[in-house]
Amino acid sequence: MKQRIDFTQGNMLRSIVLFSIPLITGELLQNLYNSVDALVVGNFVDQYALAAVTVCGVIANMVVNFFNGMSVGANIVVAKASGSGDRARMQLAVRAAFSFGVVLGVVLSVLGILTVPQLLRFAGTQEDYFDAAQVYLRIYLAGLMFTVIYNNAAGILRALGRADIPFRILLVSCGMNIALDLLLTGVLRMGIAGVGLATVISQGTSAVLIYRAINCCIQGNCFDLAEMLHRGKGVVAEVLGVGAAAGIQSALIGFSNIFVTRYMNWFSAETVAGIGVAQRLDRFVILPAKSFGITMTTCVGQNLGAGHYERIRKGERNCIAVALGGTLALSGIVYFFAPQCVALFNAEPEVVAVGVAMMHVLAPMFWIMALREVLLGVLRGCGHSVGPTILSLTGMVGVRQVFLAFTMRKSAAVEYIYYCYPVAWAATLLLLSAYYIIVRKRLLPDGER
Repeated sequence: MKQRIDFTQGNMLRSIVLFSIPLITGELLQNLYNSVDALVVGNFVDQYALAAVTVCGVIANMVVNFFNGMSVGANIVVAKASGSGDRARMQLAVRAAFSFGVVLGVVLSVLGILTVPQLLRFAGTQEDYFDAAQVYLRIYLAGLMFTVIYNNAAGILRALGRADIPFRILLVSCGMNIALDLLLTGVLRMGIAGVGLATVISQGTSAVLIYRAINCCIQGNCFDLAEMLHRGKGVVAEVLGVGAAAGIQSALIGFSNIFVTRYMNWFSAETVAGIGVAQRLDRFVILPAKSFGITMTTCVGQNLGAGHYERIRKGERNCIAVALGGTLALSGIVYFFAPQCVALFNAEPEVVAVGVAMMHVLAPMFWIMALREVLLGVLRGCGHSVGPTILSLTGMVGVRQVFLAFTMRKSAAVEYIYYCYPVAWAATLLLLSAYYIIVRKRLLPDGER
C-alpha cells in the first residue's frame, strides 16, 4: 500500500515534489505517446507527412480533449459510489459509466470517419498534403473508440483507488506505439499509414488491458449495455452532468486551435510542419507547471479542510518556486538548443527555421504558464471552478482569436501565430490574478482554525 501524502503536516516542499513526480512521469509518457508519430514521419517520410500529422492532431485532440474532461464525471460518480460502501451500487456505477464510454467511442469513430474530408477542409488543409492527411485521419479516427474507452476507464480506476493501473498500461502502450511506428514506417516503409496503424493497434491494446483490469477490480463484467439503458440511466445522467463542463472547456480550447490551424495553412507545408514541431516541444516544457498546478489543488483542498491557512500560503510559495524553477530550466534548454530539438523531428532547413523562430518567441514566456497553472490549482482547490473556467476560456480562446483576426487580416505574417500564444497566456494570467485578489480574503481568512 502506497503511503498517502499528507500536505497538512511535515515538510511542505518535500510533499509537493513527491506528489508531483508520478504526475510529471505520467504526463511525460502521454506527451511522448502523442509525439512519436510526428518524430517518425518527420524522419522517415517527409515534411508534407509531418504537416499532415500536425493538422490531424489538432482535429483529433478536440474530440479527445472533450472525453478527457468527461472522464472527470466518471471519476467523481464512481468515487461517490465506491465511498458509500455499497458494493452493488459501486458495480452498477462502474458498468454504466464504462458501457456509456464504449457507446460514445464507437459513435464518434463512425461519425469521424464519415466526415474526414469536411473536417480537413474546415481546418484549411493544403492540397499538397490533403490526401496524406485523409489517410492518417481516417485510420486514427477508426481507433478513436479505443482512446475514449481508455480515458473513461482510467477515470474509473482512479476513482477505485487504482491510479497505478492506467499508468502501467500507458507505459506498455507507449512502448508498443514506438516499436510499431519504427517497424511499420521505418522498416516496412508504409508511410503515414504506418504511424496511423501503429497508434490504433497500441490504443486497442490499452483498451483491452484496461477492460480486463476493471473486471478484476469489480470481480465481474464491466460492460453491460442492457443494464446501462435501464438501471444505469441515472448514472449516465450524473456522468454527463458532472463531466460536461470540463469536457466542453477542453473541447472549446481544441476548437480554437483549429482556427489557429486555418491561419497556419495560409503558409507553406514546411511552415505548418515547423509550427507543429514547436507546439509539441511546448507541451514538454509546460509539463511540470501543469503537474504542479494539480498538486496545488490537492494541497489546498487538504489544508482548507484542516483550517491550516498558513500552510496553504506556504504551499503557494513553494509550489511557485519549484514550478518556476523547473519551467525556466526547461525553457533555457529549449531556447539554446532549439535547432537541435526541432531537427529531431525534421531536418528540412525551412522546417527548422520556423520551429526555432517560434521557440525563441515562446521560451522566454513559459514562466507565465507556470504562474497560471499554480494559480488555477489554488482556485480549484478552494472550490472555485466556474469563474476560473470562464476567465481561462476568455483568455485562451477569446483573446487569442481576436488577436489573430486583427493582426493576420492587417498583415499576414507567420510571426503573429507565434505571438498569439504568449498574448493569450498573459491575458489569462492577468484575469485570474485579478479574480484571485478579489476573492482571496474569503478563500483564505487570516489565522488558523
